[in-house]
Amino acid sequence: MSRRRSVSASLPVFPWDTLAEVTATARAHPDGLVDLSVGTPVDPVAPVIQEALAAAASAPGYPTTVGTPALREAMVAALHRRYGITGLGDAAVLPAVGTKELIAWLPTLLGLGAEDLVVIPELAYPTYDVGARLAGTQVSAADSLTQLGPQRPALVFINSPSNPTGKVLGVDHLRKVVTWARERGAIVASDECYLGLGWDAAPVSVLHPDVCDGDHTGLLAIHSLSKTSSLAGYRAGFVAGEVELIAELLAVRKHAGMMMPGPIQAAMVAALNDDAHEVAQRETYARRREVLLPAVRAAGFTVEHSEAGLYLWATRGEPCRDTVAWLAERGILAAPGEFYGPRGAQHVRIALTATDERVAAAAARLA
Repeated sequence: MSRRRSVSASLPVFPWDTLAEVTATARAHPDGLVDLSVGTPVDPVAPVIQEALAAAASAPGYPTTVGTPALREAMVAALHRRYGITGLGDAAVLPAVGTKELIAWLPTLLGLGAEDLVVIPELAYPTYDVGARLAGTQVSAADSLTQLGPQRPALVFINSPSNPTGKVLGVDHLRKVVTWARERGAIVASDECYLGLGWDAAPVSVLHPDVCDGDHTGLLAIHSLSKTSSLAGYRAGFVAGEVELIAELLAVRKHAGMMMPGPIQAAMVAALNDDAHEVAQRETYARRREVLLPAVRAAGFTVEHSEAGLYLWATRGEPCRDTVAWLAERGILAAPGEFYGPRGAQHVRIALTATDERVAAAAARLA
């Protein structure tokens, strides 16, 4: 008899696999499907990035896990220039093969196990929970750390701007999280993939001096170029923070062969050093939001939070699957809020990541 343990058996059903029926309904619309369910970029990669990728295509050797000096310099410079993060050096940043990979394996890479507790938001990107399960840790969903009582977590995930809600955590809130975690010896992993996409609020990094007073002890900030540079297909992410934590992640990732391909590293350098394409992409999403937000509200939805990021967190005060079915009848596919936790049971997540034409089509159908 096999003694092999099934890892997949310990994981939840992959949520997107449950949308087959409503996807078929939406796809049958006479004017075609408007897919607003997944936050996948649809806009072309900027020429400056494509050219850098092509120029680095002849790369027969193994890349380094730590990243090229040019990439580390570009990461540090971009975090300072775009988000006001100070006090970082080349040893405080590390590339990752997409931030989903990093988040999913972070508890394992940090050596956490059955005796450790990982805290995630009550409404959260599902991979936080998956990462805890893969490491075999305990996991608790809590928005207020006081809910945890005397428990002393090893790792606390926060996400601002939030996926799915678009909520932005203010400086005072972030400072309290950092203080609380340090008093208990916990690591704070801040998912900041949407940090450059603030609309009605100005998001701030956990590494910003207003939050941590320039002390990055126990802090990790996770960043992605998938949204701001349309590089989801490149799997271009990175992490920044406490030098000792970055060194530990680097040491383990070296052994595991977690290294970003050389040509992708070169493309990342171009993306991080060029702010013009990032600004243009932000303006594109802002324009789509200006079309979709009033249309969703006019259709009878209440849109909550959504002050930043790439999603509208909307409700009609009914079970989320009923809302998803209602939208599918109009050829629009959205994500059920229950994907992100029980508190999302009456919400849907509507993405801004469709072409201008498809966003306009969705707005027209809602009208």
